[in-house]
Amino acid sequence: MSRPQKNFSIVMLLTVFMATAPTIDHGCASPMIPNAMYAEVHCTQDNHEFPRFAAEQRGDENFDGETAYKVLKWLCDLGPRISGTQAMATQQAMLEAHFKHLGANVRRQEFSVRHPLTGRDTTLSNLIVEWHPDRDQRILICCHYDTRPFPDRDPHNPRGVFLGANDGASGVGLLYELGRHVKQLDTTFGIDFVFFDGEELVYERGRDEMFLGSTYFARDYVHRPPGHVYRRGVLVDMVGDKDLQIYYEINSLQYARELTVDIFQAAKELKIKEFIARSRHKVRDDHLPLNEIAKIPTTNLIDFDYPNPKSNNAYWHTTQDLPENCSAASLEKVGGVILYWLRKQEK
Repeated sequence: MSRPQKNFSIVMLLTVFMATAPTIDHGCASPMIPNAMYAEVHCTQDNHEFPRFAAEQRGDENFDGETAYKVLKWLCDLGPRISGTQAMATQQAMLEAHFKHLGANVRRQEFSVRHPLTGRDTTLSNLIVEWHPDRDQRILICCHYDTRPFPDRDPHNPRGVFLGANDGASGVGLLYELGRHVKQLDTTFGIDFVFFDGEELVYERGRDEMFLGSTYFARDYVHRPPGHVYRRGVLVDMVGDKDLQIYYEINSLQYARELTVDIFQAAKELKIKEFIARSRHKVRDDHLPLNEIAKIPTTNLIDFDYPNPKSNNAYWHTTQDLPENCSAASLEKVGGVILYWLRKQEK
């Protein structure tokens, strides 16, 4: 997402980046994996073990917000998940292990970008999770899984640590738990999850490009047709806000009105009052390349009033984007609506 922001010294940024966020091989995972507060180890990837979150062992049909929230907290315990860093690689390995454990096909879509600070070629990776890959009519559910390098809207500490609990981890936690249900859906559609890299690799506003992963994905879909067609797409971003309100996003109405209205209707049927069927924000986000380049009708479910509608989005891109300002209840409401909507696609 974007709005005008201040510029800062490139020299200062480079110094901080090199000290806190070394570039690594994306095939590696950090041995520093937080396991405290979580259940027993359940699966491995690249010789590293990852915790099992409680709902994975349950067979119920309901979306479990507590599991999604535990994942959100676990990710924040890793620290910032900036593109090309050790924490990002650990996150990628954890997600690969989890979705493979659930029986999905998992692959990385790698692409090279010029790093905005060093100028060096840097490999980023979208993570693609495929359910029923034989089906040529598909639904895309996506989020970004990188975090912004710094909390550059923070009025007190714009060079501090940005954990991205809501802006980053909330979408990942939601898809993590949603995966538990998707394989069992009796639908004619295949379903893909895509975790976009490089949405937030921005050190200087106006100079550094956003939406790197979704733009690459969209262009690749057009230039190298995959043999399947995405009929619709849902982007989730900033869906963990403890004081949740999700309005119609204006670009979503422009590009995917029928889909957007259909999902809000699903929320109405579930009596989820936090989905408010009125327009409020026009947000630049990963759904724009999907709509404009790939021509995949995609809606953006986003609460762009963090922490509340009267706050002028005061926690966005600040040090206040923390787990304690998110909630399991909000994740359960958004995840439950998406799951209910997906089940309706069976008919």
